[in-house]
Amino acid sequence: MIVGYTTGVFDMFHVGHLNLLRRARENCDRLVVGVSTDEVVRDYKHHDPIVPYDERVAIVKAIRYVDEVVPQTTMDKFVAWENLHFNRLFHGNDWKGSDMYNEIEAKLKAVGVEVVYFDYTKGTSSTLLAERLRA
Repeated sequence: MIVGYTTGVFDMFHVGHLNLLRRARENCDRLVVGVSTDEVVRDYKHHDPIVPYDERVAIVKAIRYVDEVVPQTTMDKFVAWENLHFNRLFHGNDWKGSDMYNEIEAKLKAVGVEVVYFDYTKGTSSTLLAERLRA
């Protein structure tokens, strides 16, 4: 059985999020999704999410492609692997080649995890939606 793992803030859920979850589920037998806690979002995005954590979790749990939702309490995907033992990590290709993901790939490769990148959905993001709401 191939266990897949992906993460996200999933703030103001949009079609890009849906595309990621659908494509990930097409490439594994079981999909576990880490939803970033409000604290994690504050630490790395330096602002609070618009939609509270519990509501974001409820939305992601309701998506038919998702088998399990867990809190993402750290950006360190290796820590997640130590707890979940997934076989594939899925992410948008906007992070491919970054220092952070090069390090993640090396660590996960050493334990047999494949990192799979999907094309980023152009024209939509929670950041863009928030900007439109402020306009």
